Amino acid sequence: MLRRVVRQSKFRHVFGQAVRNDQCYDDIRVSRVTWDSSFCAVNPKFVAIIIEASGGGAFLVLPLQKTGRIDKVYPTVCGHTGPVLDIDWCPHNDHVIASGSEDCTVMVWQIPENGLETPLSDPVVVLEGHSKRVGIVSWHPTARNVLLSAGCDNQIIIWNVGTGEAMINLEDMHPDVIFSVSWSRNGSLICTACKDKKVRVIDPRKKKIVAEKDKAHEGARPMRAIFLADGNIFTTGFSRMSERQLALWKSDNMDEPICVQEMDTSNGVLLPFYDSDTNVVYLCGKGDSSIRYFEITDEAPFVHYLNTFSTKEPQRGMGYMPKRGLDVNKCEIARFYKLHERKCEPIIMTVPRKSDLFQDDLYPDTAGPDPALEAEEWFAGKNGGPILISLKDGYVSTKNRDLKVVKTNVLETKPATKAENISTVQKLASQHASQPSVKMEDKLEEVLREFKSLRDRVILQDRRIARLEEQVAKVAM
Repeated sequence: MLRRVVRQSKFRHVFGQAVRNDQCYDDIRVSRVTWDSSFCAVNPKFVAIIIEASGGGAFLVLPLQKTGRIDKVYPTVCGHTGPVLDIDWCPHNDHVIASGSEDCTVMVWQIPENGLETPLSDPVVVLEGHSKRVGIVSWHPTARNVLLSAGCDNQIIIWNVGTGEAMINLEDMHPDVIFSVSWSRNGSLICTACKDKKVRVIDPRKKKIVAEKDKAHEGARPMRAIFLADGNIFTTGFSRMSERQLALWKSDNMDEPICVQEMDTSNGVLLPFYDSDTNVVYLCGKGDSSIRYFEITDEAPFVHYLNTFSTKEPQRGMGYMPKRGLDVNKCEIARFYKLHERKCEPIIMTVPRKSDLFQDDLYPDTAGPDPALEAEEWFAGKNGGPILISLKDGYVSTKNRDLKVVKTNVLETKPATKAENISTVQKLASQHASQPSVKMEDKLEEVLREFKSLRDRVILQDRRIARLEEQVAKVAM
């Protein structure tokens, strides 16, 4: 008599658990804009959430420990003139975040060490080049200050944020709206999913399509495509009968999929979140109340269903914590930040283990915050894999250096950005740094903080005065 053998996997018993109510972020007006992005971005210091805002676009940036009810007047990042569609934290600096908006611009922001104390309306740099709304922003995984943006003008622009310049423009490759863009592990290639039902693998520096697959999923609803650590591509989409599907492809030959699996008939777009260390993919459907997770291996059926975490409330969006922000002592292998209509709820994925020792099979060395390359090196053609760090003693963040933007146009008459002000103060400090001391650094940081808050206050007062003058003018008429 044959006995069915259960596949061995250390992730077979992964279970999800929502945190207590007092550890959630409450009373947040999550954005209602009709765009299939995750609306949330997380790193080991902050959680950022796109919110409803009158007269423009805004997002909240909260220190992770600021749980509970969030005050209605809590300061926001509010420089965009149209709704914000996508946000992404820089992998190499936990205080830098990029945002794309309906106002056709990409903005890069520097968040103060302890979070916002006043509204932030002055970005470090504004990147202008798209003619329609910008729905996707994504930082390069291994090169410093390289940012990709994709807009509804069907073009992809890759920027050098350090100079504020558009270095690469891929404008004739997509005839329709781009649904998703994903970098390969070393950032040498990108893969895109487009409304024309094609998945493309592109070498951005050569401006060349390396491989493509027509009708990767035959349904009309949006697809998603992501690169895996081994170079394969994982896609989610819909069949002709509107069933949700997932598929696995070889990036060098996309004629036939490695495998395709039907899932269900729900109509929410499946957002894939991938853990390259454990080869586990988590699928979060917009409007669903569940997170499904799968392990990808070299043996058939290649994509193995593990389990489903379910709740009662549907999700409006989802944030995914990088590996270095997890609690290794509790065998936490993933943490999600689920957006409800009025709150953000952390969900912790854990592998049950009896031992309190560090589980090195769950935590192989993971991508750290240090870039492998500078932007100029990457644009010149150099590649570099992520610089790995061990999580054995837990990740301890170091002080990030401020983002500096050096404009190449000497005739630029724009007022100095915050980053330039910071660099000026730092230059002055370095002249007197023959006897560097911790006290001097602390004083400098204090002066900078005061300078920033004064500047933000002046901007707000200017706006208020302008509004009052308009009202007086109307009354006078």
